[in-house]
Amino acid sequence: MSKPEKRIIVITGTPGVGKTSASGSLALRLKAAPIHLGELIEREKLFSGSDEKRGSLIAEMEKVRERVQQLISSSERRDIIVEGHFAVDVLPCEMVHRVFVLRRNLEELKDILVKRGFEREKLWENLSAEILDVCLWDAVNLCGVGKVCEVDVTGRCIEKIVDEILSVLEGEKECKVGKIDWLGELEAEGKLDLYLKHM
Repeated sequence: MSKPEKRIIVITGTPGVGKTSASGSLALRLKAAPIHLGELIEREKLFSGSDEKRGSLIAEMEKVRERVQQLISSSERRDIIVEGHFAVDVLPCEMVHRVFVLRRNLEELKDILVKRGFEREKLWENLSAEILDVCLWDAVNLCGVGKVCEVDVTGRCIEKIVDEILSVLEGEKECKVGKIDWLGELEAEGKLDLYLKHM
């Protein structure tokens, strides 16, 4: 009997949306092998230096791609979860089963990032990325609309978020993009100018 084909599941989104928690919980429920890109890059020194302005490491993308491929090839697990805000950039689209882009309401995201100590420029850079659907656009651009699913995590516990992801993976719920419009929501609430002046 042939082994079932591996499913590569990508969890991506702006910093602060809950990628690490969601992917960890999903990995436990699927008995999947998780690959947390941030941890991998730091642990295996797959970086060329650091970006002082953003307070982050500069990943050596070719080395990251090679290492992720090695980890996938050597894994005995059927399901592998690759998590990180640039996770779609390290895998060829044909390998990816589904991409889940986690989205979070701007007020909630801002609170989380402030608590994490994000300074003014870094804070607004990340909020702008969420407003402008940057992670969603990258995912759709690289993997096509058919493989990408938006998940609104606003005000939800990890268990409910993972329930939704599992229902998509099991074919019980449709995989969709274009459900979330933070620009429209901010405009309706009269808060758009406040955010745009920082972008």
